[in-house]
Amino acid sequence: MKTTPVSELKARLSEQLSRVKAGEEVIVTERGKPIAKIVPLDVGKLGLSARVSTLARDGLIRLGAGKIPKDVWKLPRPLDKRGHGLKALLNEREEGR
Repeated sequence: MKTTPVSELKARLSEQLSRVKAGEEVIVTERGKPIAKIVPLDVGKLGLSARVSTLARDGLIRLGAGKIPKDVWKLPRPLDKRGHGLKALLNEREEGR
């Protein structure tokens, strides 16, 4: 756990945030007294919308825009006679993704 004064935090914010991303906690002090603690975010404890926002921010997903048509569930499903979708899913599971 690293202790850093506010002035140093302001001057080296990116460096301190890199430490936090790596799992380290940073205690922020003002005039030698602790005033804040910066800790790594446990994404697993976030609500669903916060997790989705995190994935979008990290570029792992794209959020849709607009509304889903009401009849979308009535449309015919695409055919996958050769089972490519299932094979891809099973391969991902096997690789531990």
